[in-house]
Amino acid sequence: MKKPELLAPAGSFEKAKTAFMYGADAVYCGTGSLSLRSRAEVDDDDLAKTIKYAHSIGKKVYAAINIYAWDEYYEEIKKQAKMLNEMKVDGIIASDGGVIDILKEYAPDVDIHISTQANIVSYHSANFWYKNGAKRVILGREMNKEQIRQIMEHKPKDLEVEMFVHGAICFGYSGRCFLSDFLASRSANLGDCAQSCRWAYNVYVEEHNKPGNLMPVEHDEKGTYIFSSKDLCLIKEIPEIIEMGIDSLKIEGRLKTEYYLASVVNAYRNAINDYMKEPEKYDYTKYLKELEKTKTRGLTTFYFNDRNNKDFQEYDGKQYNPDYEFGGKVVGIDSMENTKFEQNDNTEEKGIKYIIEIRNKLKVGDTMEILIPSQITPVEFKIEKLWDTETSEEVDCVNPGKAGQSIKMKLPIKCEKGWILRRKK
Repeated sequence: MKKPELLAPAGSFEKAKTAFMYGADAVYCGTGSLSLRSRAEVDDDDLAKTIKYAHSIGKKVYAAINIYAWDEYYEEIKKQAKMLNEMKVDGIIASDGGVIDILKEYAPDVDIHISTQANIVSYHSANFWYKNGAKRVILGREMNKEQIRQIMEHKPKDLEVEMFVHGAICFGYSGRCFLSDFLASRSANLGDCAQSCRWAYNVYVEEHNKPGNLMPVEHDEKGTYIFSSKDLCLIKEIPEIIEMGIDSLKIEGRLKTEYYLASVVNAYRNAINDYMKEPEKYDYTKYLKELEKTKTRGLTTFYFNDRNNKDFQEYDGKQYNPDYEFGGKVVGIDSMENTKFEQNDNTEEKGIKYIIEIRNKLKVGDTMEILIPSQITPVEFKIEKLWDTETSEEVDCVNPGKAGQSIKMKLPIKCEKGWILRRKK
């Protein structure tokens, strides 16, 4: 039984570090405007830092140039390909045949990964791309498990296969959608999707014999979310996916927060590790419990188990988790002089104050959870006291009024820089 790679999104260098800390084996990121998440671009310096950092800890970085490029983009594509080759990125994700030809010439030392945008849903398509230089293919989300097994059984032995296991599903076929360009003049296929499928719509029917007589279709005060899908979640299916021999399990979300990354990556990291260690004891419910705390929409298995599944539309337009939110991130320790302690020590008793970069309002009495890398169950505690970072004066609450706003608090266990705190609402 082969242990698959856990691949996480990284919209920035800091997010990449969070993903690695919580168990990702590799991250994927954009290259300026030449990927399908131009709002999550990583500039050249950050990309170089991310690759250098990843390689220093034995991890990998894949960069995306997965747009469908117009001719005027190709000079920039050549520059990006040369740069990525020099940076020794571990793979380039692409979907356009013209772009892939450029990569072969200008980034000859880098593996080519065929994007889900190429709509690979058969072993015939996978084999075509293998013959044209692909090291890895990323499957379309629309496939069921029988179709995936067919690919695994008929693909070339050394062709790697990657599939999505968690995150947003596009309304369009494998992300090939023109709705955003049509409604907002922002092309999803050029990295600038406005996520028009998530918008609220007012829907009307018109009587054929009475043009202009519009009758509203039933909806609530927010409109109707007829295009918005739930998020993919295959945590229950991890055993089947591993047994298939899939090489890489991918989490979607380069625009997501560090909190989202820590929560989701940690859940899947623990799930994979636990199944590899004791497959007969795999219990998906404890990982799903953590994922439920993080979700912003409903969760679905989409077509993986059943091509007739219809339970994947988010008609309520849910966007926010009603129970939990990003509390903050550990960025330092105050008053460490001459203090030694172990992981399980009660640091509150030792008087250790941690500096927390806050993401939402925190106040004395709040219930918090510490997300611990490689541990599925978070550590829960209540905030007893808070101290102003600059004056060390005791305060009752703190609001995120500016970037980098921080507070001092005591935590019940030893924590590392970069660990994430969750707040119960």
